[in-house]
Amino acid sequence: MSTFTRARSLIPRLSNQATRHINNTYYRAAQQAGASFAWRQGASAPAPMLTLTKAVQSSFFSTSARRMDPSLTTPVPNPVAPEESSRNDTQPEEETKHAVVSTFDLFSIGIGPSSSHTVGPMRAAKIFVTDLKEHNVLDKVSTLRIDLFGSLALTGIGHGTPDSILMGMEGESPETVETTTIQSRLKAIDDHKALTLDSTNRIQFDPAKDLVFHYFESLPQHPNGMRFCAFDNNGDLLATNEYFSIGGGFVVNERTQLAHGENVFYKGEHNKESNKVIPQTRRNQDLATAALPFSNATELLQLCERENMTIAQVVYENELRWRSAEEIREKTFAIWNTMDNAIKNGCLSSDEMLPGRLRVRRRAPGLYKKLLKGLYSTTPLYKDSQVLQNSPSSGNKDGLTNQAQERGIDKVLPKRSVKRLMLPAVYAIAVNEENAAGGRVVTAPTNGAAGVIPAVLKYYLEFISDNPEQDIMEFILTTAAIGMLYKRGASISAAEMGCQGEVGVACSMASAGFAAVMGGTVRQVENAAEIGMEHNLGLTCDPIDGLVQIPCIERNALGAVKAVTAAQLALNGDGHHRVTLDQVIETMRQTGNDMQAKYKETSQGGLSVCVPVC
Repeated sequence: MSTFTRARSLIPRLSNQATRHINNTYYRAAQQAGASFAWRQGASAPAPMLTLTKAVQSSFFSTSARRMDPSLTTPVPNPVAPEESSRNDTQPEEETKHAVVSTFDLFSIGIGPSSSHTVGPMRAAKIFVTDLKEHNVLDKVSTLRIDLFGSLALTGIGHGTPDSILMGMEGESPETVETTTIQSRLKAIDDHKALTLDSTNRIQFDPAKDLVFHYFESLPQHPNGMRFCAFDNNGDLLATNEYFSIGGGFVVNERTQLAHGENVFYKGEHNKESNKVIPQTRRNQDLATAALPFSNATELLQLCERENMTIAQVVYENELRWRSAEEIREKTFAIWNTMDNAIKNGCLSSDEMLPGRLRVRRRAPGLYKKLLKGLYSTTPLYKDSQVLQNSPSSGNKDGLTNQAQERGIDKVLPKRSVKRLMLPAVYAIAVNEENAAGGRVVTAPTNGAAGVIPAVLKYYLEFISDNPEQDIMEFILTTAAIGMLYKRGASISAAEMGCQGEVGVACSMASAGFAAVMGGTVRQVENAAEIGMEHNLGLTCDPIDGLVQIPCIERNALGAVKAVTAAQLALNGDGHHRVTLDQVIETMRQTGNDMQAKYKETSQGGLSVCVPVC
């Protein structure tokens, strides 16, 4: 961490001259040639950069899709500009405009503290290294340069972005990396000034020089931009690519973006197990999801009513196009088990402090102990305030104490034993403290909002549910449908939308899930989702010191409580309401676009400048 802190002091000097040479001479040359990934082969400067033929380019740009599904033998079509797509009459509209993605892309297992700043960058680095390997240039790489732009630069250190990228370069994935070894491995990289690409090729790498933060520069495609450049022994550029972490662990690059709401994404790396997964591009997924497509909440409601299905049933039917019923069940329970373990680890943690300069104390363990005891007061009168069922409230040692009974006023207004009222806030705090410590959590739909959905579901399972397995399926699949609508209609990235795009979306998703398992109609579920977002509109993202701690942890707790309340309001109505979910999603998108950049995960406004770090 000290190395990355030192690196910050180098930025003004490096980013003005040296970096522009890379930007203009190397990367732009490849970009103008029509390749997002290009290399030299044994050339010395100033030999021109070799560009890929159209056939090879098409083959490369579809590499990530093909490695997810070997049956793809034709190249993935290159994206077209919005004005061009409007003139393309040959492609059916439903192939490019529905909102459906897999539930297990929206919910994925990763590490904290951020899906956009930790999980996404690790995946991007792993994809870059995998592509180097597949194009037989990995062993030629001698040095590496990593450039971080915009929000990734401004809050990257607090979010663990440099750490995650280096682990990705070494071949790790968010789902499988051993979190307990990360810090020791980072220290070794810093001490030896060396990095092992894909765990096979050891290269020179000095984080203080080779990892550059562009604090006041953003790439035009997205605030969360990063660029990787690989060089050979002679200092010639072998390969380069730009990636954008768009929230929830999803990664795109310039060549894999379509019009608004139609992102082509990467959410997986090359491995044997992934060969069974649906092709990881939006266009190919459209072709595979013709069963029950929907592009907005209105279409989803009409679909449910026409087919006499619940929202969860629609999502389940679409998932059956990609995997078996048993796989859906196993993956759903794997998601929940990870969520539950995050709650458990947060509640039972023995650590007193969270990492970082803020010295934030963990509260979940203490709150959980009080929850188990039913004790929420430290007043000496309540040494044992657990009220046994069917026990009298007076004349019993577990009721009022003798001291309290002796006071005259207690005969009129007696002291009460504390009732055990459980709210999901404790569980949300537990998950987000675990996330802040770099533990394993589920993007739900992001890491910064990872506590809301698990907390509400845990609350329902412990205090209401009669059929946990069925309720888990119903809850998670329902929330996934709502998340899909936000991902297509707006964004789940705080760097684009502020915190309304993370905790606000999570609250809306959890509201819908809770209403669904409580037996609400599809219109009540949609109403719950709308209420959950309507009262999070304008929520800013202003993490103090760039850490996903303040206000993020408490914000998740309040988001969980708000989700339950929103669902209760919707369930007490008939589903008819003035503001629709589609309208509130569009309002969120416009609000996010109008929001100043300093309130969108840059730590340049709000609490991050009003609250001193030390």
